[in-house]
Amino acid sequence: MLGPPSVKYRKEGEFAVLSISNPPVNVSSFEIRKGLIDHLDHVRKNGLKGVIIIGEGKCFIAGSDIKEFDKAIPPPELPDVINALEDLTCPVVAAIHGVALGGGLELALGCDYRIASTDTRLGLPEVSLGMIPGAGGTQRLTTLTGQAIAIRLITTGTPIDATEALEVGLIDDISRNDLLEDALALLSNTRLDKRITLNLPINQSDPEEIEKAERVALLKNGSRENVREAIRLIKKAGTRAAEELLDEERSVFQRLRSSSDAKALRYLFFSERQAATIENSLHINSKEVSSVAIIGAGTMGQGIARAFISHGFECTIVERNPHLLAKSMTEIKGSVKRRVERKRLTDQEAHTILQRLNGATDYQSISHCDLVIEAVFEELSLKIEVLENIEKHVDHQAIIASNTSYLDINEMGKHLKFPQRLVGLHFFNPADVMKLLEIIQTKQTSPQTVKTSLTLAKKLKKQPVIAQVSDGFIGNRIFAAYRHRAELLVLDGASPWQIDSIVKTLGFPMGPFEVADASGLDIAWAMRRNDPSICRDSIKYAPIADALCEKNRLGRKKNAGWYDYADGSLPGSKSKTVDLIIDQIRQSEGSIDYTITAETIANQLMITMLNASLWVLEDQVASRPSDIDVVMANGYGFPRWLGGPIYWALQQDAMFIQKELDELRRVTGPKYRIGNSCLIFGEGREN
Repeated sequence: MLGPPSVKYRKEGEFAVLSISNPPVNVSSFEIRKGLIDHLDHVRKNGLKGVIIIGEGKCFIAGSDIKEFDKAIPPPELPDVINALEDLTCPVVAAIHGVALGGGLELALGCDYRIASTDTRLGLPEVSLGMIPGAGGTQRLTTLTGQAIAIRLITTGTPIDATEALEVGLIDDISRNDLLEDALALLSNTRLDKRITLNLPINQSDPEEIEKAERVALLKNGSRENVREAIRLIKKAGTRAAEELLDEERSVFQRLRSSSDAKALRYLFFSERQAATIENSLHINSKEVSSVAIIGAGTMGQGIARAFISHGFECTIVERNPHLLAKSMTEIKGSVKRRVERKRLTDQEAHTILQRLNGATDYQSISHCDLVIEAVFEELSLKIEVLENIEKHVDHQAIIASNTSYLDINEMGKHLKFPQRLVGLHFFNPADVMKLLEIIQTKQTSPQTVKTSLTLAKKLKKQPVIAQVSDGFIGNRIFAAYRHRAELLVLDGASPWQIDSIVKTLGFPMGPFEVADASGLDIAWAMRRNDPSICRDSIKYAPIADALCEKNRLGRKKNAGWYDYADGSLPGSKSKTVDLIIDQIRQSEGSIDYTITAETIANQLMITMLNASLWVLEDQVASRPSDIDVVMANGYGFPRWLGGPIYWALQQDAMFIQKELDELRRVTGPKYRIGNSCLIFGEGREN
């Protein structure tokens, strides 16, 4: 066998230490499972007094090998390994560091005792992949933590740290020194008895807490079968023989891993990792970035600053107006303090974060910065002026970035001496919360600048996608087409609230008109006025949104948009004023109202997103089709269990896709651009 074994065995006195070695993150594979089974058999035959399972390198075990889920899983499977652990007469200690996720945590739950280092995060994220834990997770976790906590941890998939894990009973101790030495001491000093998790009494939860946890989980993702099944199995823990419940859990897991949801989510899992890379980049070094400046103290500038200071970067906000700067600094400090009030940060963590924040009214303060991002108003001439000022005040090695949503960054670069260090970093509002980061590569952006941007995204815990310069780049270009089609549906007889409701039944968190109100109608309005391609003579156009803007109904910020927001209250309410505006425009346009079915609305909006995705591919704005799906799933609320507009289309019948594209052409006008579907379907399915 070439290379190091996946599981290394060594004796420490009368104990065996089994080290998981599958870099970079010790994913549990067939080789790991087989190695554990073989070594545990050796322990049994040689009468050793205890076993420690520990991970080498970065972590314990970061989960199962997801590639195995697309086919029959080769034996031994993880339940077989856990059975072997439980069949030993000696105690087994899981010594955990880094992360123990999914199958890694289930393996640890199958051990008799668990000790974790202070840096450990533990979780069962299977629900985020369309499945449930399948190796006893719903039963063993519930035994230790109780039903309410188990429902929260399993249905959200959110990892918890070692301190919380100790509080809820998931681990037995925290190692604050050498993890292996502490695990050996645990075995040596106390002479631990065998303690099978499923033989322990269940840590019962308060019925009201169980009901509350279930209600929260169902409210968020109750439409998904795997969430409902996870809750059902957790609530069954302890009601029947453990073996029966483990068999039932495994059966549900096996069924769900072959479901359409799980396949789409696995597709996104791998697509997201591919999107965060560039080919042939091993020889390219990222620049070191520790100090950042943001030009512009508005909403986006504040959000970007919060993102950077929360992840260890020194950050300076530059705003020429001292009153606006002071207001911005106060708002950022207030947002950090609110995180303390919600117990998401400690006082010390908040203090450390705010120590990284500085404010200034001139460009002299940015001379030391490794990265400077302009986040001023969406006006090309203003952004060009700001970028020129930035270049005058920073080192020629510093990276300069624009946060523009639509504008031509190639045009901005024409005025710089070193355009190769200019890149678009399109954050999404709120920038410290939204996961997506579009990295816009101009004609002259250097590979080093792109790789540095990818590294930054990772440090900020963002999902990056590289795009080329185009009006709206990837996401906003698709969303603009989607919004345009939704407005045409209103012109033809649908109501905004009907459309929003139908879109949410598809799995989107918000409808297109709710999104428009949240982001502000004025940005898209300015884009339409400045875009010569929007011509009423070439495509059908719905001027309703323009009329709303002319009446200063700009969305939530004005307490009026497509919806009314009395005193800023949410959610918005249906607006009689908007009804009147729609009726007036329908009459002036000569539109004939007709009843539009929910099926028509859903199909046309989905096909519009597909069609705009085809534009993005044809114009080479995205490198690969899967990048588009990553953008839409991470930045625009496209249901992850549908995979994205292109993945969704590939699951549909060819005749259905053709029919809906034909309908899109008919409704929008003969000059409306219909994309080349053979880019993703092949020549046999070209429209």
